[in-house]
Amino acid sequence: MNARTDSAVLQSAHNAAQHHLSNAHLDALEEETIFILREVAAAFERPALLFSGGKDSLVMLKCAEKAFGIGRIPYPLLMIDTGHNFPEVTDFRDSRAKELQAELIVRSVEDSMARGTVRLAHPGESRNVHQSVTLLEAIEEFRFDALIGGARRDEEKARAKERIFSHRDSFGQWQPKAQRPELWTLFNTRLAPGEHFRVFPISNWTELDVWQYIEREAIALPSIYYTHKREVVDRRGLLVPVTELTPPKDGETVQIRDVRFRTVGDITCTCPVESLAATAGDIVIETLAADVSERGATRMDDKTSEASMEKRKKDGYF
Repeated sequence: MNARTDSAVLQSAHNAAQHHLSNAHLDALEEETIFILREVAAAFERPALLFSGGKDSLVMLKCAEKAFGIGRIPYPLLMIDTGHNFPEVTDFRDSRAKELQAELIVRSVEDSMARGTVRLAHPGESRNVHQSVTLLEAIEEFRFDALIGGARRDEEKARAKERIFSHRDSFGQWQPKAQRPELWTLFNTRLAPGEHFRVFPISNWTELDVWQYIEREAIALPSIYYTHKREVVDRRGLLVPVTELTPPKDGETVQIRDVRFRTVGDITCTCPVESLAATAGDIVIETLAADVSERGATRMDDKTSEASMEKRKKDGYF
């Protein structure tokens, strides 16, 4: 063999080894997630899986499908809807739940507003933080004792502090300095009356892991996760989508840009990033080069202070 052939063989062997390592890593993460999902089903009487239709909850749902089978997921899917969600996402949420023959419970912040338990400071205020109230009302209504969420430790500083089985007191509050140890994959699930757990099966995944898994498993996602043209304005370094809820301010110039959403939440606080990535494989490449976390690049509500997420979590946020 000549030098060029030797190089090609070595590159092919390297690529094969990298593919094997990547698959082994994803297999280990998937195995851990399935174990946790089954542990929740065994340890709690009334659990629910928080399901927004976003990429992380769709990855969890894929693992739940593998853990239990279509039509056999042993807990309902719960969505807390602000009323300001992207329609592409809520439509996808409904269709995916129907495909899996899963029970879908939707509770709305607008209903909490009608009851007077949520009051906005002004009509334009983001409803995102107020989801905590509606969530706690749903917990009381259905007497949920465990809520499975798609948060990951790489997303944000406060989430990096949290255990996989995260205890909440009778007021739904999280106490970061009083967390229970998790040694040797042994989870403490003891609860006093009125308390519950938030469980995060993909805590140890990264954004890159999520996209590699989506690519490997060919998981369908709402279209806004991939490149599309959208009207935006540049506001303090973020691309704010132009909608009825987020109109341009005086002096701002509306531009049509090729964008995608790295994370999906309330329209009033979620921004896209500039991108031409049309497939999960394209996004894997982009993610490898990213130097800002997905929340740091896309969420206006996390910009208020360094401790904004931790404060919300202490008050009962997801």
